[in-house]
Amino acid sequence: MVIVQCIVASILSQTAILLWFGFTFQTSLLDSAVSILLLAIACYLIGNNLKYYRPEKNRYLLMLMYCSILATLWLLVNNWVLDSIILNDPHYAEFLYNSLPIRFFIGLLIIGLMAMVSVVWYTQEDQKETEKRKLEAETLARDAELYNLRQQLQPHFLFNSLNSITALIGSRPEEARKMIHQLSDFLRGTLKKEDQQPVSLIDELEHLQLYLDIEKVRFGHRLSTEISYNEACKSKLLPPMLLQPIVENAIKFGLYDTTGVVTISIFAECLENELQITVQNPYDPDTTRPKHGTGFGLSGVKRRLHLLFGRTDLLETTSYSHIFTTIVKIPQV
Repeated sequence: MVIVQCIVASILSQTAILLWFGFTFQTSLLDSAVSILLLAIACYLIGNNLKYYRPEKNRYLLMLMYCSILATLWLLVNNWVLDSIILNDPHYAEFLYNSLPIRFFIGLLIIGLMAMVSVVWYTQEDQKETEKRKLEAETLARDAELYNLRQQLQPHFLFNSLNSITALIGSRPEEARKMIHQLSDFLRGTLKKEDQQPVSLIDELEHLQLYLDIEKVRFGHRLSTEISYNEACKSKLLPPMLLQPIVENAIKFGLYDTTGVVTISIFAECLENELQITVQNPYDPDTTRPKHGTGFGLSGVKRRLHLLFGRTDLLETTSYSHIFTTIVKIPQV
């Protein structure tokens, strides 16, 4: 629509100029209409050509030559058409011949301007498309890495659980059967959360409880857990299965090197625009080095948080008075 308006405005402007030179309205309108329409076709040709081919850097002299050739062809066709259809004005033929240099430079200017605008426009479009593809590639790479991190959480836990079930089958078959059902429920819940969609805190804690129930079968009375949260935080969102590797890390460094009862504490609270979850476990400083023994669990969680939120300060660990504390912060968008 804008292009049509520009063409009409150009025809009217040129018609007014030719009327000023004393030509009839019919002659002025025919000259303007033919010249502008043919020039519009030339501009379309060069614009469409530059959509598929653009000169390389520092080779714009080639484009200037192309514009000159196109302007010359436009001038020749325009002169032939006007000389053929305007026959009733004896002074027009002389005017047309004398105006050829001016018409050429005006045509070259307009065609060259169209070429510059086309180069800038299509270059920006290519840059936008490149950025779009780059963003899509980064998203796919990030999703692939997140998926890989998620997959690394399961195998060793599954192997440990199957070994425990094997050990229980002979001596305590009922507990082995119960553990199989718990493991089945846990894995079924894991498959439902493979799409990386955020889940509510209460759903995450319910799924975490399945994991803890399995671990309690393995460790018996030695493992005790305390889970608490503010009621206002129940609907807050966090990445699925974010807490399991943190709690697994707490169990590993809380129970593997001790013989007594160990209590794992989990507490969630809302602070400004963040959901903050604290996991604490006791440890024996003589046999455990929690500062250096975080393993894949915490490093994987930290990497996952960085991929999801672009921050590296969302996981903190401290050890004080035989208590190892892990604090994870989940921004609430």
